[in-house]
Amino acid sequence: MMANSYAIGTLSKHTGVNIETIRYYERIGIMPKPPRTAGGQRIYETAHLKRLAFIRRSRELGFSLDEIRALLRLVDGGDYSCGEVQEMTLAHIADIRRKIADLRRMERVLKDMAAKCDGGDVPECPIVDALSA
Repeated sequence: MMANSYAIGTLSKHTGVNIETIRYYERIGIMPKPPRTAGGQRIYETAHLKRLAFIRRSRELGFSLDEIRALLRLVDGGDYSCGEVQEMTLAHIADIRRKIADLRRMERVLKDMAAKCDGGDVPECPIVDALSA
């Protein structure tokens, strides 16, 4: 292997992305398929490492695979503006805020249900009753 090339295990260690996940990203097309040695071993380059780090960080921030694919299309085309990326990011923030509001509503409902339960030993349970209603 050349100095700036990596086997899949090394790529996995450098990025913190599981080997099977790397293969999955290749199958769905967000990671380019790397060249292979005569023995069939994948050989990744620095560009693969950077792209995988981009994907991993985007996933950590909650971007969906479709959103990441859209971001990568912009980047890969080289014809993107910071404004386009900002627009996608702001849309993602709005989605996160909706999810947070939903989680807060769920928390209130669960707190209300739990408050109606005395935690006793009887088989009747207001939480089960509320979930069954």
